[in-house]
Amino acid sequence: MAIWLTENSKIIVQGMTGGEGTKHTRRMLASGARVVGGVNARKAGTTHVGLPVFGTVKEAMEQTGADVSVVFVPPAFTKDAVMEAIDAEIPLCVVITEGVPVHDSTAFWAYAVANGNRTRIIGPNCPGIASPGASNAGIIPADITTAGRIGLVSKSGTLTYQLMYELRDFGFSTAVGIGGDPVIGTTHIDALQAFQEDPGTDAIVMIGEIGGDAEERAAAYIEQHVSKPVVAYVAGFTAPEGKTMGHAGAIVSGSAGTAQAKKEALEKVGVRVGKTPSETARLMREIMQAR
Repeated sequence: MAIWLTENSKIIVQGMTGGEGTKHTRRMLASGARVVGGVNARKAGTTHVGLPVFGTVKEAMEQTGADVSVVFVPPAFTKDAVMEAIDAEIPLCVVITEGVPVHDSTAFWAYAVANGNRTRIIGPNCPGIASPGASNAGIIPADITTAGRIGLVSKSGTLTYQLMYELRDFGFSTAVGIGGDPVIGTTHIDALQAFQEDPGTDAIVMIGEIGGDAEERAAAYIEQHVSKPVVAYVAGFTAPEGKTMGHAGAIVSGSAGTAQAKKEALEKVGVRVGKTPSETARLMREIMQAR
């Protein structure tokens, strides 16, 4: 089992003909993902990396039955691309693009809500979503782990890869990189709910980072709604106050948003929190070995 992305998912790539779109379309195809076409209004009717290019998301969906879009377009055009996907009512839109203005992210997130939340947005500024052995939508390496029964939700792309690799002997149902921008479509809580409901997921790894209160809100949700074991890691224990670290959302103000505060909130509700990514993997390994 997996959440949101399965072996039956049909993927289109908005921006497939660009450099990044081309490279990662080839990688997704090589991994076995069912990529069925791309979208570029200026190149509609042509083919690229052996796939048809359509003028709009709606046309691509009508012609291919696509139910997932991966967005590889420049930041200035990302809002329009995502809104086009929302208008077409594609079920899942994975926004890889980094550097999207927060105002634009807020606009397309609100647009999705106003249109009935028919399109789940993952990202922006994220590595995407992978269900090992089934499908891969984004830039997560397909060969670093195996299929298994751990669910992963992470703000950090790099730490997503590290945990997937370190726990490759147990494997993953789905790994979701939600991105670290201040405004994102899918949250820790969304993924926690989906993993809790997924019969193919036995335990959950949650990776957070300094800034905001997403991890504290996730802790409150876990306390009330998640019965499966959760381990966590919070990046940024050594970050200086008031300095943005890496992601645009990773900024600490006073005691709010610190790694220590997040760690305490999670441990209070029974989540085991690793001091390093490798210790977090060890904690999850102990849980899986005891099952």
